[in-house]
Amino acid sequence: MKVLVIGSGGREHTLIWKITQSPKVSQIYCAPGNAGISQLAQCVNIDADNIDKLADFAQKEKIDLTVVGPELPLSRGIVNKFNKQGLRIFGPSREATEIESSKVFSKYLMKKYNILTANYEVFQNSEEALDYIKQQTFPLVIKADGLAAGKGVFIVKDLDQARDALDELMKEKKFGEAGRQVVIEEFLEGEEISILAFCDGKTVVPMVSSQDHKKIFDNDQGPNTGGMGAYSPVPFYPNEFKKTVLEEILKPTVKGLQSEGREYKGVLYAGLVLTKEGPKVLEFNARFGDPETQVVLPRLKTDLIDILNAVIEESLHKINIEWNNNSAVCVVVASGGYPGKYQKGKVISGLEKLENKKDIIVFHAGTKLQEGKIVTAGGRVLGITACGDTISKAKDKAYEGVEKIHFENMYYRKDIASKAIK
Repeated sequence: MKVLVIGSGGREHTLIWKITQSPKVSQIYCAPGNAGISQLAQCVNIDADNIDKLADFAQKEKIDLTVVGPELPLSRGIVNKFNKQGLRIFGPSREATEIESSKVFSKYLMKKYNILTANYEVFQNSEEALDYIKQQTFPLVIKADGLAAGKGVFIVKDLDQARDALDELMKEKKFGEAGRQVVIEEFLEGEEISILAFCDGKTVVPMVSSQDHKKIFDNDQGPNTGGMGAYSPVPFYPNEFKKTVLEEILKPTVKGLQSEGREYKGVLYAGLVLTKEGPKVLEFNARFGDPETQVVLPRLKTDLIDILNAVIEESLHKINIEWNNNSAVCVVVASGGYPGKYQKGKVISGLEKLENKKDIIVFHAGTKLQEGKIVTAGGRVLGITACGDTISKAKDKAYEGVEKIHFENMYYRKDIASKAIK
């Protein structure tokens, strides 16, 4: 079969790497792709959010299955468009994707269907928001309603920080229309973890657990990023929490969406906080996480294509999804200055040293080919992923891989997965 993957990051490289392992696949395309992806798939120069062009391409090339990586095309209705044209596509509809594209809708849904989450209020006016904040206890969380590439969340510890966050979101409009409304919610104390689940509208099958590292600096300091690394599994995620997450969070969410006329088919990503009272939802995403995918999919034993098809065909209950009993760690190598201003076009050296390394995989995120050389083309540049019998062994291998790589002003955290080893 012919498969088209949409996107250009580390998540998409991982999806393609996994899809190449399926004997059912004869040809893989990626739009627009990156330098690493081009070694496994035919890259097509169409932007991920150019839905009409992507649909035309899928029709013309007789693509059997399209897999959507990023949230933007999902929020713009790519699945609706493809379904209308009779094209097979993996991902939720525009209406179902609102669980990620609107924090306000997401919180409304959780409140209505009694899904465990933080208390909150919604504001469209920064002065009213500030008046409300003055009556609360810090820290608080301020979130842009819309999509902000993982950077629209502010944890504020005092009134000055709250005022700055509101100014950025609502007055300066740093994230455009995404900050037109804000959600202000209580700060949940505890470790954050990510649980991704396959959903076919009725059946929900959680994947193995992972933990992302959002902050730019070691010890979770500095501003939020799209994610500086991840590991799987999470050792402090006990079985009773797993049951709670499935029965009291994931299943009621999918059922609630169904009741709202928004059938959910695809990957549902629950960003959770493990509080003293148990797991609570921080946020939902409507797709594979990045960089969580880089540590979850390498542990998957079952053919990914079989799972994606089962989701589309609503036959997920018929599949036994199996996982390797190992660990994985991904360290993101970023451009100096990220998540602020950073330079592009820096030549990356050392990649060839990792080509035949057992258990170390380099997933490309912000890279491109320029005059025969692989150069930086984004904030997050590479994800060095390693597998091992334990998290400690996987971590050592991942950092061994990172040390082989070099480009000017490269930056990475030195403490990915440290929490899991203490």
